Amino acid sequence: MSTYAQEVKRVTTHTLQEMKNRGEKISMLTAYDYSLATLVDMAGIDVILVGDSASNVMAGHETTLPITLDQMIYHASAVVRAVKRALVVVDMPFGTYQGNSTEALRSVIRIMKESGGHAVKLEGGQEIRESIIRILSAGVPVMGHLGLTPQSIYKFGTYAVRAKEEAEAARLLDDARMLEEIGCFGLVLEKIPAHLAQKVAESVSIPVIGIGAGGGVDGQVLVLHDMLGINQAFKPRFIRRYADLHTVITGAIQQYVTDVRNNDFPNENESY
Repeated sequence: MSTYAQEVKRVTTHTLQEMKNRGEKISMLTAYDYSLATLVDMAGIDVILVGDSASNVMAGHETTLPITLDQMIYHASAVVRAVKRALVVVDMPFGTYQGNSTEALRSVIRIMKESGGHAVKLEGGQEIRESIIRILSAGVPVMGHLGLTPQSIYKFGTYAVRAKEEAEAARLLDDARMLEEIGCFGLVLEKIPAHLAQKVAESVSIPVIGIGAGGGVDGQVLVLHDMLGINQAFKPRFIRRYADLHTVITGAIQQYVTDVRNNDFPNENESY
């Protein structure tokens, strides 16, 4: 058995709460497949989000709306098989929980039973309260998501910063408090003013994870393909590129093509 396997200690929702209580920042990244999830987990990430952003980075769709429940279960299953340490949170896709709490519970049961995920994430506040309560009643941990909610992109009509106006900011704060009150274990705030995100984090006792929400929250999340520089078309100001894998990967493939064409690969040492 490897040293990694022997020393691993699972991250749970309780772990995240203890981290917030200690003032220790929480790290969170997306993953959608076994190979990359293995690397993300071994690197020491606290939370892996199997995001509906798979619709964009894995399937090439313009929005997150087209991805199905079956597809999310497929991606989540691959990630769960790879993970030994991180908490795995699975996005509930569009249409599986809005407006029908019975359908929401049915969808969550499929996610938990068929993927082995540890928790789910839903976008929205008061309008999905009933669905969240129904899911929590089944003993499934729920993470909320407020601010820019990509599943509602056609309602907003833009990916611009949310809650800049006082009325929307007040509603967001009320929704955050409501999500805590009904039992959500954590909350993602996407693309809202930093001062508002910090106010939310200070107003609720549960961990608040930001993406484009400044540094005053309890942790950060990014899409793996964005921070690794694989996806270079998406360039919002909140992304920091920690690698340029677009250049590395294309360069490696170009070299492979050249070697094959020049009969340099395989060489004698690479043949039987």
